[in-house]
Amino acid sequence: MQVTFSGTQPSGARLIAHIADKGKLPDGLEKPLSEGAKTARFKGNAGQFFESFVERSGATVRVAIVGAGEAGADGRTINLEKAGAALAAKYLTSGETDLVLDLTGSGLDAAATASVLLGLRLRSWRHDLYRTKLKDEQKITLDSVTVVGAADGSETAWADAASVADGVELTRHLVAEPANKIYPISFVEKCREAFAGTGAELIVLDDDQMEALGMGSLLGVGLGSEQPSRILAIKWDGGEKGDAPIAFVGKGVTFDTGGISLKPGPGMGDMKWDMGGSGAVVGAMLTLAKRKAKANVVGVVGLVENMPDGKAQRPGDVVTSMSGQTIEVLNTDAEGRLVLADVLTWTQREFAPSRIVDLATLTGAMIISLGSEHGGLFSTDDSLADDLLDAGKQVGDKLWRFPLSPAYDKLINSPIADMQNIGPKGAGSITAAQFLKRFIENDTPWAHLDIAGMVWADKPGQTWDKGATGYGTRLLDRFIRNTLGA
Repeated sequence: MQVTFSGTQPSGARLIAHIADKGKLPDGLEKPLSEGAKTARFKGNAGQFFESFVERSGATVRVAIVGAGEAGADGRTINLEKAGAALAAKYLTSGETDLVLDLTGSGLDAAATASVLLGLRLRSWRHDLYRTKLKDEQKITLDSVTVVGAADGSETAWADAASVADGVELTRHLVAEPANKIYPISFVEKCREAFAGTGAELIVLDDDQMEALGMGSLLGVGLGSEQPSRILAIKWDGGEKGDAPIAFVGKGVTFDTGGISLKPGPGMGDMKWDMGGSGAVVGAMLTLAKRKAKANVVGVVGLVENMPDGKAQRPGDVVTSMSGQTIEVLNTDAEGRLVLADVLTWTQREFAPSRIVDLATLTGAMIISLGSEHGGLFSTDDSLADDLLDAGKQVGDKLWRFPLSPAYDKLINSPIADMQNIGPKGAGSITAAQFLKRFIENDTPWAHLDIAGMVWADKPGQTWDKGATGYGTRLLDRFIRNTLGA
């Protein structure tokens, strides 16, 4: 989506949109528009839409008015994004190619303008790469937006927001791609392309390097696959030299059959997005790099494919993690925690982070608990948990905190190893978090986000269509902005 700013309205504009606060219509509207909006009970609620046609200079012009909710209300930024998203949803395949966003007299400042544009761009993303027989009315036509009457500083604010959109779109692309296109090696190559010229440093560990480091937990997951496993670290050193980085860690199971503990066939195709945590991490890192965040951050993802094969690990096998702790693998479909165990250990020993946040589509139990409304949050540190909760509320990537306690921890003790990778039927998301907690060293503040219900949507949402949502990318970026002022 091409966005340009202009001091005057382009001649011959056929589609013009206005943003209206609750209870207030834009100034200067023709009577048919103002009366029509009132007749249609347009109130200016967030995302509410009114459209009509008027004659201007002998030409018929299509005019839209979109509500942004009450000015100054809580959630104002999200409501502005909803307004922009409503425009995209309406006109993306309408046959219109250009939209004029007329903000003259709207009172929107630069940040508010950027929020509207961000919502518009995010809702415009679609994954049509493999669709060869779309009807004309299904094809995307809207490809440019001209903003007129914008407040001073709006272009700069939009440049920053566009970096956020770049990160979200990378996340969505990785999550949406099928597993024959995105697997550990191709994931790494896609990131090399995305980060070229950004100044970020990429570090890759292959199977031999991971074996030398003793990563038996991660490598065990990939034994049944023809695809080799990888660890990818992305370093962004934009802060003070010598300051410990914040670490984001992502689960990157590019396809999960469950291994020998095979999943049921129906719905297994959804497991192409079992790398949603790693997608969020690299998307956030791209945003930080593109907007030149003044922070030291490292994003580390463990990339594997979990397949059944004669070489695959079996239920009952015991593996030794990089930390030296042994794990009895009772269920090969509880593989994400095995991947994260070694990635967490390596991240701490390699980068000595000040805080760690991991993201993973870890448990089906989380979907049972929270559906697709919130991601689950577990943390050893109240301050870190509060920072993440606040960031999530601000950008709409909502979280809900769950408990950690020794009572749950004992449920994963093994009679033959240091721990087992699953507990009993109850509290599945909590015991998974307790498992990960055993790999946090030196009391480093740590949070685990179980985002199983959030990375994919079966229906359109706030700023996304059906499919990959990009959840987590903006959460991590906002977390850095809030906590480091970067």
